[in-house]
Amino acid sequence: MKKILSIVILGLIITSNSMAYEEANYEVVKKNEIYEIRKYSDRLAIETEISNEGSSFRKLFNYISGDNKNNEEIKMTTPVTQIEKKGSMTMQFYLPSRFNKENTPIPSNSDIKILNIKEGYYAVIRYSGRASDKNFIKHKDILQNELKKDDISILSAPIKATYDGPFTLPLRRRNETMFEINIKNKGEI
Repeated sequence: MKKILSIVILGLIITSNSMAYEEANYEVVKKNEIYEIRKYSDRLAIETEISNEGSSFRKLFNYISGDNKNNEEIKMTTPVTQIEKKGSMTMQFYLPSRFNKENTPIPSNSDIKILNIKEGYYAVIRYSGRASDKNFIKHKDILQNELKKDDISILSAPIKATYDGPFTLPLRRRNETMFEINIKNKGEI
């Protein structure tokens, strides 16, 4: 029994390490012991409101699996993000960098929207473990307090970013809490 369990765990570790997804393009412009500031380029995403997490993820996953007007399969990217907009929680998948407004397949499902997220600066704190609301809120509070101490203005609601699938061991998971921020003097970075 122990041997089988060891093989399963090893398989999960290998699987989680071998899956290389394209990641949203950014440059780290400043880093301290608690958080980093990143400059993200413009990026396209697909988005849907969260009714329940499973169905929202499924809608977005169906789109990249070919449930779009072109029946085109699209490679998964990271991270998957969640953010509150106008009182509703939304989930987003970023599209691979080869897509632009002209070649992005139109969603078959009217619940899915294509959006361009403009370049900007984001403060990010990284953590492992489960992507639970409790873990997210804990790190959101830490980041928010640090930004307040450093006199950095927050422009967005907190963003929950997850990078790994559900079979990745919690200790190996990459999760992040992010805020879009205002950099008053870009020369200071």
